[in-house]
Amino acid sequence: MKIHFLGTGTSTGVPVIGCTCPTCTSTDMRDHRLRTSAIVEYQGKTILIDVGPDFRQQMLRARNYEIDAILLTHHHYDHVGGIDDIRGLNYSTRRRFEIYALSSTRASLQKSLYYVFEAHPYPGIPRFDINVVEYNIPFMAAGVEVVPLEVIHGAMPIAGYRIGPLAYITDASSLPEETIEAIRGVDTLVLNALGMFEHPSHFSLPQSIEVARQVGARQTYFIHASHHMGLQSEAEKMLPESMNIAYDGLEVEVRE
Repeated sequence: MKIHFLGTGTSTGVPVIGCTCPTCTSTDMRDHRLRTSAIVEYQGKTILIDVGPDFRQQMLRARNYEIDAILLTHHHYDHVGGIDDIRGLNYSTRRRFEIYALSSTRASLQKSLYYVFEAHPYPGIPRFDINVVEYNIPFMAAGVEVVPLEVIHGAMPIAGYRIGPLAYITDASSLPEETIEAIRGVDTLVLNALGMFEHPSHFSLPQSIEVARQVGARQTYFIHASHHMGLQSEAEKMLPESMNIAYDGLEVEVRE
C-alpha cells in the first residue's frame, strides 16, 4: 500500500490570501499547502479521498489519472469543491465514477451540484454515481474493502475510513470510542491537526498527538494544517519519533 498526499492544508490553504506571517511567506515548499486530499494505492487499485477545490491542480501535478473509486469524508467545500473537475477523467477514461459518502453528503451534493442530477442533464457534466455508506459497515470500493468510521467535526458527524492497515481521519474534533477501537494498532494513521491552539471543530496538534498515542499506530501523519501550525521545520521538532506532519506531494509506504 502507498498513500500520496495531494494536499495537506485546511480550508484556506497555505499561504493564506493577504497574510504575511512567517508560515505564509516561507520559501520552504513544505509550508505551501493545498486543500486536503490523498490517493491510496492498494491491491492494484487507486482510491481518491476527497475532491477539494484544488483537485485539478493536484492531479496535474501528481500525473496520476487512474482513479478507480472516490471516498468523501463530508460535504464542506474544501473537501468536495473540485468534483466538477472529474469531467476530465470522465473524458479520458470514458467511464463514470463510483463515489462513496454518507447520506448527508449525498443530500448536500444533490443541492450544490443540482445540474448533475437533473432528469435531462447538460452533456458536459461530471458523471458519477453516489453510493451511501453507513458507519462501521464495510463496503467494497473497486474491489477493496473499506470501513467507514464515525468522526465528530464540531457538532457534525462526518466519515473517516479504514482501508486495510491504513486509517484516514480528517476534520475531527473528537472520536467516539468505537472509532478508536476500530483503528487501534493500525500500521499508519492519518489524522488532522489544525495548529498549536485549540479550535471548536478541529484537533490542535497537541490533541492529535494524544489521540495518536491512544491509537498506537506504527507511524502517524498529521494533515489539514493551517498557517497557525507554524513552519514545518519547527513543528516537526515537537513530535514523537513515530509522528510526522505530512506535506503536499509526500508519498509513503504502508506496511501490511
